[in-house]
Amino acid sequence: MDQLFPKRTAHTLPKYLNKEEVKRILSVVTNSKHKAILSILYGCGLRLSELINLKIEDVDSKNEVITIRQAKGKKDRQVMLPKSLLPLLREYFEIHLPKIYLFEGQSQAQYSPRSVQSILQQAAVLANINKVVSPHMLRHSFATHLLENGADIRYIQKLLGHNSLTTTQIYTHVTDVAKSKVLSPLDF
Repeated sequence: MDQLFPKRTAHTLPKYLNKEEVKRILSVVTNSKHKAILSILYGCGLRLSELINLKIEDVDSKNEVITIRQAKGKKDRQVMLPKSLLPLLREYFEIHLPKIYLFEGQSQAQYSPRSVQSILQQAAVLANINKVVSPHMLRHSFATHLLENGADIRYIQKLLGHNSLTTTQIYTHVTDVAKSKVLSPLDF
């Protein structure tokens, strides 16, 4: 009977960086392309595949949105483009002059996922982050920090491109754990 049904795996809470750790990672990156890559991953809550598939025309700086095309589930969606990213993106464009993809590797090809992972891991080491970090961890951090700042769970669901609210609600458990560490004034 065990072979008829797959064994259920325990769902673990998403691993994320706190706001200070994210700031430290972004502050140690000096290369404009690398800084733009990590800033968009975190600031827009993108999946790695979504980042490397971004094309120049997907960025609408006037309306401050990025269009994610044919993401997971073959759906398009729009995410916010933080105002603070605009000067960084302009600097990146002036230096690197991308032609097709927002982030290009050699000969105008898409940037490789492994390169993005390497950039983040090197930045984490420089920032003295003693955790194994991944691009998806920045996405988890984005969602967790939005929730901690009072964003509506349905809005976060839309930004992340989740079909089911249940998928997004995992972040409420993460923030519930953080809230459980809050002391009553009586315990100060």
